[in-house]
Amino acid sequence: MTDAEGQSLGLMQVKDALNMAMEQHLDLVEIAPKAKPPVCRIMDYGKYRYEKQKREKEARKKQKVISIKEVKLRPNIEQHDFDVKLKNATRFLGDGDKVKVTIMFRGREMSHPELGKDILTKFADALKDSVTVERDAKLEGRNMIMILAPKAQTKGGKQ
Repeated sequence: MTDAEGQSLGLMQVKDALNMAMEQHLDLVEIAPKAKPPVCRIMDYGKYRYEKQKREKEARKKQKVISIKEVKLRPNIEQHDFDVKLKNATRFLGDGDKVKVTIMFRGREMSHPELGKDILTKFADALKDSVTVERDAKLEGRNMIMILAPKAQTKGGKQ
């Protein structure tokens, strides 16, 4: 049992502790319920809750949310279109986001998955200095998917 200033009051009955808290117009808060005996503190519970929420909000502010951006390609993409998609992916990676590169197959294009694999390999090679391949090219239904993540030093230099 501790008081509002953090001074230890030693072991005492719950009703005595409650009476002491009421006299000071404060609350009796159980800090460590699993301890033997349970640890309680006399404090203003509303103020405690407010401080705790404030700390959690600050912690959430400091977290970086990484989202996955998608770049869709076709197996027979032209060079200029490829370059535009590459530029978009570079921008997404520069912002610290992961990039999901998808090759969409239609109809008979499914009989040549190696074309999609070649394009994804070319895409990854063009960005090899700034990315790590988080997931290699894999065929899922009519799409071939590869996930790229920015390298750690790219994000560190940005912040």
